[in-house]
Amino acid sequence: MKNSDRFLTAFNRIDHTLRDIIGAKDFMPFYRLIDQAKKKNPLVRKYEDDLRSYADLRNAIVHHRTSMDFVIAEPHGQVVEKIERIDEVLAKPKLVGQLFRKRVMTFQTTDSLKNVLKAIRKQKYTQFPVYDDHVFQGLITTVGITNWLATFITGKILPKQIPTLLDILHHENNEMNFKFISRYITIYEAEEIFKQGVERGRRFEALLITEHGKPHQKLVGIVTPIDIMKVD
Repeated sequence: MKNSDRFLTAFNRIDHTLRDIIGAKDFMPFYRLIDQAKKKNPLVRKYEDDLRSYADLRNAIVHHRTSMDFVIAEPHGQVVEKIERIDEVLAKPKLVGQLFRKRVMTFQTTDSLKNVLKAIRKQKYTQFPVYDDHVFQGLITTVGITNWLATFITGKILPKQIPTLLDILHHENNEMNFKFISRYITIYEAEEIFKQGVERGRRFEALLITEHGKPHQKLVGIVTPIDIMKVD
């Protein structure tokens, strides 16, 4: 199959996907489909410039084809591979529950900071969900631990005993440094949550995954900004 045929096949599939995203029943130009779909789908926003370029290339191929065997613009192999990749991720985006599902290490508010320090040294984790029995209380981070330590160092008063995690929670800069999300949202929606948090002055240290994004549900995974950055 020629590159132009592969390109047009992927383009037409993307056109149908965009129509499904916005629920379009009547004909709508591809550029308008992009404008409408990007309001609802972070993936469309991510690939908007590429999609607009592909629309121009599609028009050149279709409107200037002189015969079935000759097109004026035969797409480069890398272009074809990329539009096929975009077609695939738009049609079947990866879900956070698929990519980040794992057993999450959690602690109780009554646990000693010593327990978390051991986990940091052994597992290299930096975020720890904390519960009071089965009720979620907050997210402990290395920042909160550092803040607690700085409080005593600057005050020249060393603690007589190792604090509990409830003490550390009070030293987090932002006690709402987390957000619960459903395991059914896409990794690109998760990325958007991190970005919007920063834009609104609320930086999330982690997204906590449950069945439907409810705090009382069992934790089935966790996503950090670094995790998102590693996703292609």
